[in-house]
Amino acid sequence: MSDEPPPLVNANVPARPPGARPVEPRHAASLILLRQGANGPEVLMGRRPRKSSFAPDVFVFPGGALDKADFALKPTAPLSPECVARTGASPRLATALAMAALRETHEETGLIVAPDLSRLRLAGRAITPTMSPIRFHARFFVADAALAQGDPAETPELSDLSFRSVDEALKLPIIDVTEAMLLRLRDDGGTADPFFFGYRRGRPWIRPLGAL
Repeated sequence: MSDEPPPLVNANVPARPPGARPVEPRHAASLILLRQGANGPEVLMGRRPRKSSFAPDVFVFPGGALDKADFALKPTAPLSPECVARTGASPRLATALAMAALRETHEETGLIVAPDLSRLRLAGRAITPTMSPIRFHARFFVADAALAQGDPAETPELSDLSFRSVDEALKLPIIDVTEAMLLRLRDDGGTADPFFFGYRRGRPWIRPLGAL
């Protein structure tokens, strides 16, 4: 995947009031459950509620904001040092983010993913543009879907939930960072080095985080 920014797709990010200072991004995490299907890689995605204050009525990976309680959750195995470094966070914060991704996945889909964080890898991280009144610094973790126990079930947080091929998912209403993650999965199955997704002068901007 080149470093050229992908086309902006249905960002659904409202502008902050004129003259207001940029909002400090909140930490957040998502989990990309990946499996191989008949037509290539498949990912679990669902549609956010139409009345959501952030990115309404678009398809996303399970995930959400970091909670204080996530720091108290104990993994059975830690993240790899490489994964920690690429999150841009301390080991304690990186662990809490990974646990948040697992917790949110359970809350939004009913699936239970064992907290063996050594099985996770980082696909990328992204920061919402400064013009948004709601901002997140999100980390996107990838895990083999075989690690998830149970069957995905719709919840108030995610509807129309199912595994879809990456090509199918790219045709759904999605935001730009989701598109960037899907394009990377389509191109290399999520095995390449992760990237940072941000904005410059209001335009999407991608840079590799590099091999460590």
